Parts: sequence; structure tokens; C-alpha cells
Amino acid sequence: QVQLVESGGGLVQAGGSLRLSCAASGSIFSINTMGWYRQARGKQRELVAGISSGGSTNYADSVKGRFTISADNAKATVYLQMNSLKPEDTAVYYCYLEVALRGGGPWFAYWGQGTQVTVSS
Repeated sequence: QVQLVESGGGLVQAGGSLRLSCAASGSIFSINTMGWYRQARGKQRELVAGISSGGSTNYADSVKGRFTISADNAKATVYLQMNSLKPEDTAVYYCYLEVALRGGGPWFAYWGQGTQVTVSS
């Protein structure tokens, strides 16, 4: 089974930094996209950042210029470097991998267990 394990969350003061990582294990044939979503208390889930297998990235307007997504496709690992954190960034962060389990097979989405990021003012 493909499993994603997240790490790096925690409590940080406003203006601080955190680096999230998400490593996938299992039989993955290829990776299409990887990314991060977050869901704050009382709010809808939103895309934070995404990266394609070709290295193309996209960010939510609210984090652009502060967060950087990167990936190691060989290790099936995605990272999120978060700088200049704000209290508004407080949320549970979920990593997302869209993968194929076999050649020519369909893409499937897998999700991490979530890691809490809390930014104090």
C-alpha cells in the first residue's frame, strides 16, 4: 500500500519558519504531481502549493513569496519551506501525491495524515 508520512509541523512564532516533509512509501511507478493542502479550523480546505513532475510550481496567493515547494521525485518526497509565517497560516497541512501504480495505469491521489502547524502572534 502507498502511504504518505508527514513531518515537520509544530508551533512557531509569527515571522518564524518551518519545513514540512512528506515521504511516500510503497510501489509507485511514476509521479504526476505533488503538493500541499491545508485546512484551518472553520475554513475550507485550500491548495497551498503544488509541483509537477516537470518542476512547474503553483502557489496560493496568500503564501506566494513566503513558501517554497520542492520535491525529490526519486525519493517520492515533497517539501514545503514556510518562511515569514503568520497566524493565518495556522492549519492542518496535508500532503498530496498523484501517482500511477503501474505503467499505463490511471492516476491515483494519496494523502498524508496531516500535520498541525500553529503560528502564534
